[in-house]
Amino acid sequence: MKISFFGINLLEGKIKYHDAKMTTLVEKCNPVKISPFFVELAREEFARADAIIATKTGLLDLLIHDMEKIEARLLNASDEAEKNALKTALSFLEKETPLCDATLTEEASKYLKILAPVSMKPVARSTAANADAPTAEETNEAIKSALEKSDTIFFYTAGPKEVHAWPIRKGSSIVEGAGKIHSDLARGFIKADIVSFEDFLSAHNMNDARDRGLVKVVGRDYIIREGDIIEIRSGV
Repeated sequence: MKISFFGINLLEGKIKYHDAKMTTLVEKCNPVKISPFFVELAREEFARADAIIATKTGLLDLLIHDMEKIEARLLNASDEAEKNALKTALSFLEKETPLCDATLTEEASKYLKILAPVSMKPVARSTAANADAPTAEETNEAIKSALEKSDTIFFYTAGPKEVHAWPIRKGSSIVEGAGKIHSDLARGFIKADIVSFEDFLSAHNMNDARDRGLVKVVGRDYIIREGDIIEIRSGV
C-alpha cells in the first residue's frame, strides 16, 4: 500500500505499521517468523497513492488542484451528463469537501474517475504538528488514519510457525481473504475456521479454541471482521 502525504512531515520509505493486535499475537504465539504490515510513505506523490494524508492547509491545496483540473475540463466538455458531473464535483470542492467524501451518483463518479482528481482517493485529515523531525509514533498514527479512511482492516494467521497480518478492504469475503494468503487457497476454498481476536487470546492455541467451542466453521459467504484469526481449508 502506498500512502502519500501533503503539508506534514512524516517518515518516508518502507515503514512498518505498529499494530497493537499484531504485537499481542506475537507475544502470545512466540512464532519463528513475524510478518507485519508495511506501507510505502512518499511525500506528494499522488498518482500512484492508494491513500493520502493531509493537514487542513494541505487539504485545501489539494482541493484547489482538483478544482483547477475540473474547471479546465469543463471548458472543453460537450456532453451534458459530463458537464453536470463536473459541476456537481465543483460544488463539493468549493465547500472544502474532498470528493472521497462527496455524495456522487454512479454516473458522476464514472466521469470523474476518467479525470482522476486527487481527492477521489481516500484522504485522511491529520492534526499532527508539522515538526521538522517526525517521530515514529506520529507517523504510525498518520498511517492508522489513512488505513481507516480507506476502509482497510486486518485479519491474521497466527501460530508457532508464523504470525502474519493481512490487510483487506472492509466487507471482503473469506474467499477474498484466502486469495490474499495464496491464490490456490481461494481457488480450492472449502471452508474456513474463524476465531475472534479476543477469543483467541482466551485460549492456549487454535486447537484449544476449537475444543472450547470458540471457533466457527464458515463458508464462502462469510464476511471477514477486523481481528479475525483465520485458518483456510482448501482442496488445492
